[in-house]
Amino acid sequence: MTVSQASDIKSMEKAGQLTAQLLFYLEGYVKPGITTNELDKLAYDYTLSKGATPAPLNYNGFPKSICTSVNDCICHGVPDETILKDGDIINVDVTCIVNGFFGDSSKTFFVGSVSESAKKITKCAYEAMNKGIEQISGTSTTGDIGFAINKFVTRNSYFVVKDIGGHGIGRKFHDDPFVPSFGKKGKGVKLKPWTCITVEPMINQTSAKMKEVKIPNSTILYYLTGDKTLSAQFEHTVLITDTGYEILTKL
Repeated sequence: MTVSQASDIKSMEKAGQLTAQLLFYLEGYVKPGITTNELDKLAYDYTLSKGATPAPLNYNGFPKSICTSVNDCICHGVPDETILKDGDIINVDVTCIVNGFFGDSSKTFFVGSVSESAKKITKCAYEAMNKGIEQISGTSTTGDIGFAINKFVTRNSYFVVKDIGGHGIGRKFHDDPFVPSFGKKGKGVKLKPWTCITVEPMINQTSAKMKEVKIPNSTILYYLTGDKTLSAQFEHTVLITDTGYEILTKL
């Protein structure tokens, strides 16, 4: 999306801020004993109470308002009667539509007390996202973002998911360009000032080939690590400016 006027930026900022507030709200409920369905209901009610719409609901047949990806689920996990237990990690991915504009963000949460290995991969995913965002300007490329992410992740002995990544966003949920978590400096798609993208590296503990799982009555798949090891992810929606960026989903 090219931001054609100041009001578009304001609308994207509103969508981004509501999305950030929703994630913050849900964090208070991520505790042992809650089900992912209950988190979904909380998100649905909160979003509607703010006069917004949960973008994932019925998007290409996706049946829920948020994605809840627990432990070895890489992304697009479907809320159900799964009960979160002490030691789990869960990525909660939320997207709000405000005045026709989309804000998209995710965060990996700890459920109770988690292992050191869970803490380490989650920290790596968060820092990898920031490394990617720091590359953004009106003169950079998607390859610059991917290179920075992959370099950092590799140095920490983890593995990026290459087939899934960030995307353009604005009046559409998913738009060009694809924003990978690997790449070469100066290569890929040149970023356009006054457009928005998401940066969302997914980090796995091993290089095992991921598994695709069909979601009934949907064209969307969810993904699992091939060996049941952990995966973590963070995501922000970012506005590209002439000289840098503005993170829209940061409180």
